[in-house]
Amino acid sequence: MQHKIQHILDQIDERKNELIELLKTLIEYKTPAPPARNTADAQKFIADFLEEKGFSIDMWDVYHNDPNVVGVLKGKQAETYKSLIINGHIDVAEVDESEQWDVDPFIPIVKNGVIIGRGAADMKGGLAGALFAIQLLHEAGIELPGDLILQSVIGEEVGEAGTLECCKRGYKADFAVVVDTSDLHIQGQGGVITGWITVKSNQTYHDATRRQMIHAGGDLFAASAIEKMVKIIHGLQELERHWAITKSYKGFLPGTNTINPAVIEGGRHAAFVADECRLWVTVHYYPNESHEQIIKEIEDHILSVAKADLWLKENPPTFIWGGKSMIVDRGEIFPSLEVDSEHSAVKNLAKAHYTVLHKEAIVDVSPTVTDGGWLGEAGIPTAIYGPGRLEHAHAVNEQLSIDQLIEYTKVILMFIYDWCHTKRE
Repeated sequence: MQHKIQHILDQIDERKNELIELLKTLIEYKTPAPPARNTADAQKFIADFLEEKGFSIDMWDVYHNDPNVVGVLKGKQAETYKSLIINGHIDVAEVDESEQWDVDPFIPIVKNGVIIGRGAADMKGGLAGALFAIQLLHEAGIELPGDLILQSVIGEEVGEAGTLECCKRGYKADFAVVVDTSDLHIQGQGGVITGWITVKSNQTYHDATRRQMIHAGGDLFAASAIEKMVKIIHGLQELERHWAITKSYKGFLPGTNTINPAVIEGGRHAAFVADECRLWVTVHYYPNESHEQIIKEIEDHILSVAKADLWLKENPPTFIWGGKSMIVDRGEIFPSLEVDSEHSAVKNLAKAHYTVLHKEAIVDVSPTVTDGGWLGEAGIPTAIYGPGRLEHAHAVNEQLSIDQLIEYTKVILMFIYDWCHTKRE
């Protein structure tokens, strides 16, 4: 059987043009988010591709014209052998009209050993490699004893968490690989949550009353919500510095856990004292922390800051955290993910990596976030492992090395085969 697997791996080199064409086909489907609501045709292509390889298909709309696709290939001895989820997102980063691409972002080209096109690195390359591996196993007549589940999800770029919807639908496995951009590192990740902090007065005032608020004898207990938000921002900066000193995580540079005051909105117009101010923050936290823990730390600190201010004490800030969509409700959550380097699947993946590349796999943490945290939160041991470099993701002339795509396809094929042939203890 090992001889047969080696023969299949050799075919990836011999048939690399088919792999390249598969990736080019995926890129040609215009699926940027925002604007989103544009993935149905691409997802239908993947559903048909998997169905032809013997997968049962579950395809449902998460949003209009944005369906998830889950293909399940039932193992011949599913009760006895390990199951695997391969997860990737079909949406890609938006393309602004001002970006100066050398080519049309959705008409991919091959040049100097790379494929150029939106989504090549993030992350249609990962999906293409996994799909091609499935095709070769199918053509070789390989019948996996364990279940293989492929999830092509929507919404990752805008926090709409198609992967979370898969988890809610009940899809589970003994291990999951998120085939997102990792430069063939086996990775965990920190988490990200956005939130809105609001300072609001219960009354409004003409701007001519400002003197009464800020000078002796004014006798008006009032304040500008914008100016009071400055105190909140200073409080966030104080907490951010405290975190940088007191928290750390191997693989992250000190102070990677940040609180970014990203957007501020407030005031009515120049004839009013601002009666409301809203601050949109983005918080990065470490893999061994939860967003619930982080929310509590921020709220406790900011409410303590408010209690030290006479006006904020009576008009405390309010908080709204997370959200299901950066498009719909301007909020998102990406849970953190820790990778257990001693987990048998991680060791198995590292072994496949070494067999193909003849060098040890790097197990570390991603500086960005993926949907992997949702799988981890659902109790599924998970790792990120995919082709592509982050500096190419979301970039003008986004690109993916063909050599790395081939290497990745070999590794993921070998891992699928080995893990789904691993007996449960």
